[in-house]
Amino acid sequence: MADEMNEQVIQEEYFDVLTKTGEKTGISKPRGDVHRDGDYHRAVHVWIFAESTQELLLQRRADHKDSWPGLWDISSAGHISAGDSSLVTARRELHEELGIILPKDAFELLFVFLQECVINDGKFINNEYNDVYLVTVVDPIPLEAFTLQESEVSAVKYISLEEYRCLLAKEDPQYVPYDVNGKYGQLFEILSKRYKQNAEARALTLQKQLNRYARVSLEAELTGLSSADKEALTLVVKAARIMDHIFFLQVWYSNPSLRDWLELHADESQLNKLKWIYYLVNKSPWSSLDENEAFLTTADSAIMLLPKATKPVAGWKGVKYRTAFPVVKPPGANFYPPDMDKLEFELWKNSLPEDKKKEATGFFNVIKRKSERILDESLSPATQSGKSDAHDLYIVPYAEEYKAFLTKASDLLHKAGDLASSSSLKKLLHSKADAFLSNEYYDSDIAWMELDSKLDITIGPYETYEDTIFGYKATFEAFIGVRDDEATAQVKLFGDNLQVLEKNLPMDNVYKSEDVIAAPIRVVRLIYNAGDVKGPQTAAFNLPNDERIVKDRGTSMVMLKNISEAKFKLILQPIADVCITEEQRKYVDFDSFFTHIICHECCHGIGPHTITLPNGKKSTVRLELQELHSALEEAKADIVGLWALRFLVNENLLPNTLIKSMYVSFLAGCFRSVRFGLEEAHGKGQALQFNYLFQKGAFVLHPDGTFSVDFDKVENAVESLSREILTIQGRGDKDAAKTLLSKHSVMSQPLKSALEKLEAVQVPVDILPDFPIADEIFAQERLMTGPCIGLRHAD
Repeated sequence: MADEMNEQVIQEEYFDVLTKTGEKTGISKPRGDVHRDGDYHRAVHVWIFAESTQELLLQRRADHKDSWPGLWDISSAGHISAGDSSLVTARRELHEELGIILPKDAFELLFVFLQECVINDGKFINNEYNDVYLVTVVDPIPLEAFTLQESEVSAVKYISLEEYRCLLAKEDPQYVPYDVNGKYGQLFEILSKRYKQNAEARALTLQKQLNRYARVSLEAELTGLSSADKEALTLVVKAARIMDHIFFLQVWYSNPSLRDWLELHADESQLNKLKWIYYLVNKSPWSSLDENEAFLTTADSAIMLLPKATKPVAGWKGVKYRTAFPVVKPPGANFYPPDMDKLEFELWKNSLPEDKKKEATGFFNVIKRKSERILDESLSPATQSGKSDAHDLYIVPYAEEYKAFLTKASDLLHKAGDLASSSSLKKLLHSKADAFLSNEYYDSDIAWMELDSKLDITIGPYETYEDTIFGYKATFEAFIGVRDDEATAQVKLFGDNLQVLEKNLPMDNVYKSEDVIAAPIRVVRLIYNAGDVKGPQTAAFNLPNDERIVKDRGTSMVMLKNISEAKFKLILQPIADVCITEEQRKYVDFDSFFTHIICHECCHGIGPHTITLPNGKKSTVRLELQELHSALEEAKADIVGLWALRFLVNENLLPNTLIKSMYVSFLAGCFRSVRFGLEEAHGKGQALQFNYLFQKGAFVLHPDGTFSVDFDKVENAVESLSREILTIQGRGDKDAAKTLLSKHSVMSQPLKSALEKLEAVQVPVDILPDFPIADEIFAQERLMTGPCIGLRHAD
């Protein structure tokens, strides 16, 4: 009777039907119909791999299965039912088939495998996209710890990686066939490479990667601060450090445990020390300067012990597993479920009322799965039978998601606000502290724009670069500095002329705004940064990004002058010596470099932001261009900044002597930014500009491999590209943005040649700052409280 009931359940199981390329069609069909008709669908494969023995766990399929009965197969596998998600299915299948309960950080998505085959005399057609997961355990789980689902699994055993590969290669009839010479061979290649790496070779590679950064100590003069402000500074720096902990978690959910593990083991070997140092540069296992290629693997990650993951076995403490992270950096970071695709998000978003739609695409929340929450809360995950409504996603505000961290940061900022001597700084610190707990950042961002204080503070969620799936979600960051009053007075010209620049932008008047507001510009000497500052260092920023504030109040700019000085001296000048023709090298100077950075930030505040679409609907450039927005916006600010400098010269607001210097300094700067990588928004935007201007003849490559500016062509080329980008933004035309970026954001041969020259003479790619003032604050704290224990997410 039980078997008959199981058969009925199987007959009632529905699958989402996919296109041949793996996208959902919106149709679901019963399991039997899918395999009869050969419909494409999705499943999960979960492999359990024991590090110490280099063995995979195999299961023997039950004899009555409709495919491959009685053969040895994957550790655990199963179809993804209609409406279900990949990772939840993987976790649930492992529990149902083998009796193992594991958290999501045990699962590493290795690759997606398309299996196309016909068996059972043509009666069973399997066109299946398989999400292949790896669970890495330190030692084999005892066979007696498994609880086998008799309807699915008749036995389990371990087999060495190499033996299993050989059996599959010779198509042993006792094993479900997989083409180890085809795409599924990746499983064996990944594991073999992972555990056969030479420690000395890895250390040399990491050292080479680190050598691309030039260390520099950033000092700032604190004599202009009152004693109360110095006390406030200590508290704010401590709050800023908490932004680091939040950012680690925003990047990936197992990132904090990886960080703690690397720090704990850093002194055990030279290789471990280099892993830890380079991890701190990138704040993740993915290298910012290498197109986010992973420099660590799950084999380098933290070991966790789960005493109750299986049924108990005498003398065995439980499952020891490695916290996992994927080789490919997840486009949605930790803002969305890792197995969520765009279509699922859009279908869910469109089902929401208007206010919830805005919240879903807002800056200050994460998106989670109800089914995952139910699975985590349930004592018996296998009992989870479905969801209460048609959609699995829901919204969690940052104030709730990061409550443990933000409560600590809020308390520190309130205490600092009580001490601050400046009324505007008091207002900023108290309002930001309140925002951390309320999730309402509007008032605190206005307070930031109105800040008029020697001690300059930027702290909170702002940039959206990490969210490369949509560009919606903001990461936490902090920049603490001392205002340079003389330099601030000198740059006032740029902020005061934003409306004039907007009025004269090279685009149709219909896209122009009549109410651009003068943007305050603050020049600061940086004391400390934290949070979303990884790899290449930020030299300036224009905030806030909230379109409501941009429309109502404009933006403000902060220029980090000591960062810019270090980049010019250590990077841009050496680049010019290698890549610019000798006769034009004299035009590369710090004033032109810094002036263009100022104009770049100003130009984030002009041009289209809130737009009207052709159908009359109001929207924003960010919402329409989604994941393309960041790269195109960086290109816009750069190229329109260059156009704006020329305009201000023509208006006699800047000296004519700036013209040649700004163009040649910009050309040298192209090579600097492209070295950040084409996965990074600034690098991608810079490649677009260089290749466009090169094709227009504005940049010229000479036989000796150096470059120069054609001053007769560059002005028109700059205006032409400015017009094209501004028009794309004004129309909210994602297709045109994609075409422009696809055509020009590439590593062209001229760019490649220049970068190879720089690599040969080992010009640094960027700087790696030390912060002696902040280091002293942390040293004093350690003396008073003992070693600092890293904050952990309150799960």
